[in-house]
Amino acid sequence: MYDIITVGSATVDVFVHTATDATKITSVKREHDVCYPIGGKILIDKLTFDTGGAGTNTAVAFSQLGLKTGWIGKLGDDANSKHILDALNQERVKFLGSHGKGNTGYSVIIVGLLNDRTILTHKGINDALAVHDVAFQKVHTRWFYFGSMMGTSFHTLCMLAALAKRTHVPYAFNPSTYLAKQGYKILSPIIDGCEVLILNKEEAQLLTHTTHVAKMLESLQRHANTVVITDGKNGAFAFDGHERLRLFTRAVRVVETTGAGDAFASGVVYAISRGKPLSDAMKTGLAEAESVLQHIGAKKNLLKKSELHKNIKHIRVEAF
Repeated sequence: MYDIITVGSATVDVFVHTATDATKITSVKREHDVCYPIGGKILIDKLTFDTGGAGTNTAVAFSQLGLKTGWIGKLGDDANSKHILDALNQERVKFLGSHGKGNTGYSVIIVGLLNDRTILTHKGINDALAVHDVAFQKVHTRWFYFGSMMGTSFHTLCMLAALAKRTHVPYAFNPSTYLAKQGYKILSPIIDGCEVLILNKEEAQLLTHTTHVAKMLESLQRHANTVVITDGKNGAFAFDGHERLRLFTRAVRVVETTGAGDAFASGVVYAISRGKPLSDAMKTGLAEAESVLQHIGAKKNLLKKSELHKNIKHIRVEAF
């Protein structure tokens, strides 16, 4: 019996550090765009390799917090799949998915852009997780965590959500903008009956067709027991049908932002799965995100259970 099984993507991530004088950032309305000269050759100052993807990022976070964790996803037949498996084994995460012919997911992440990054991602075989790829006889868990999946993998995600509801196993869902653009009707097989729905403000707007945070929370909470909406530097908002809370961020040194959303979501779900109050769950999510933001890599410096109390001590959460 696992404490939690995550379902989602896996990638090999390469972080590219380029010279700042070779990068031009332009502003169009409220958007910031990165420009490189066509036909030019840009020197790379430093390369950093790591693993990423929502499925493995959250799996490692849960394992670091002491949960017996499995991961369901699909890997290719290339060398990168071995690299991902080796990293998961080192973190005591059990692989419950399958291999297939094709490339494992791969991302090139350009960092150092106004304390943010731009990601070029190749989904690869991540979108090809079929129902027959899942060893259902091994899927015995107290919780599920569902990340964003597309194509055939989304259909499999819906089947797993149906299984969770049929067997009364709570699950969390963290959709992407790609999925949110398809609308509530497409995502309803997963959102309806979800224990914890975590999404950013843009995704919430796409699903609810409103820009008012309180209305977004109330609309989504009709379908999911607890809804958490993140809003970057403005913190996060949550509603469980009883408490409506706002989380305030703190000033931290941001090195690179990849994986911060997954870290936040895993902290929230960990605390709720342990029976902690919603306010503590939001604090735990922020503490995890803050730690990842200060390092290069989506899994770097994730917190252990023994570190939580110290890291959430002075985080501010208020009713609104």
